[in-house]
Amino acid sequence: MQAPDVVQGDAGASQPLIVLLAGEDSGDQLGSDLIVALRRHYPHARFAGIGGKRMQEQGFQSWYDIRELSLFGFAEVVSHLPRLLKLRKALVARVIAEKPIVVVGIDAPDFNLGVEQRLKAAGLRTVHYVSPSIWAWRENRAEKIGQSAHRVLCLFPMEPPIYARHGIDARFVGHPLADRFPLVCDRIPARRALQLPLDVPVLAVLPGSRHSELERLGVPFLDAARRVAAALPGLRIIIPAANARALATLKTMLARGPHDEMMPILLDGQAHDAMLAADVVLLASGTATLEAMLAKRPMVVGYRVSPLSYRIARMLNMLKTDVYALPNILARACGMGPKAMLVPELMQEQCTAANLAKAALELFRDSDRRGAIVAAFEQLHETLRGQLHGHAGDHAAAAIAQLLDAPAVNAR
Repeated sequence: MQAPDVVQGDAGASQPLIVLLAGEDSGDQLGSDLIVALRRHYPHARFAGIGGKRMQEQGFQSWYDIRELSLFGFAEVVSHLPRLLKLRKALVARVIAEKPIVVVGIDAPDFNLGVEQRLKAAGLRTVHYVSPSIWAWRENRAEKIGQSAHRVLCLFPMEPPIYARHGIDARFVGHPLADRFPLVCDRIPARRALQLPLDVPVLAVLPGSRHSELERLGVPFLDAARRVAAALPGLRIIIPAANARALATLKTMLARGPHDEMMPILLDGQAHDAMLAADVVLLASGTATLEAMLAKRPMVVGYRVSPLSYRIARMLNMLKTDVYALPNILARACGMGPKAMLVPELMQEQCTAANLAKAALELFRDSDRRGAIVAAFEQLHETLRGQLHGHAGDHAAAAIAQLLDAPAVNAR
């Protein structure tokens, strides 16, 4: 049976609909920037789907709560599978009925790729914004992504060549975080903004934004901070909370911990300022490691997933890399050497308070190593900017508009 023709949609209609599907805070920020950029191409467009506060501030209509998709790991997804399947079915039906000119799934691949595949089969144009980590997991996932999306928008320059090997249309649009940090970062304004002395050591602690991350990482991270404080007189510790729930969780953890001399400063947000103000950052693996890299701050990365999720990944031989932190992955992909290791990684059983504290203290005590790390981070920042001019959201919007302006094609 021949695949259905893609419904191109009427981009010149009075109020064309563009559906965006974002699954967590980072996707909400990407979606917000994308809406602003897409309005330059389609000034009368309506935007709806799944999104958070930032997208809604741009006039986005969210059909479902963005927190419905804020899950990670095999075990977590499986435990919520009935609810997610019900949501996916209702969402697909509504999108088909609304007939948007394009559907853009923003990250959240476990949910969005399945939705995109059904919508593509129904004749709608689909785009996936933020490529899954095919360089870390199985490369043949590119084939599945190509079945879901007519075009993949990539944040890292090493990703489109991988898709090209599988005949998938993928475009490097730049990383939006690279637009938000200067190439050379100054800690003085950030310290003044946070009312921190200029002449004391500062440790920023970011144990994750999701509740499940805080449950696994909060205690060892806070214990590690206590150990560093005990070894470094005058140390200031700053802990930015990603949201109100994270702030409440961190307050509870601190109240239950030892009543010692460690007096961390809890921040409601302000993660960028916290990183810029710090000498060393202790943080969970994920997008935050890229932010710390762009802030040019030496870091220690730790992470734990559920033992079940980890065993499944190992059993299925899904991991294709022996590094996890984005700065290390980028260093190897961008020619710094196949064994490049810019930041220490402490994963699973190695992610203990003692190990985290030891790695952080080594960075505080080695100024030459910190200087070399900063120089490498500046080089990677330039690579992420690439030859692109303008913001990543603008490039993403242009790639989507180009797809819409192209003649209708058969679904792959």
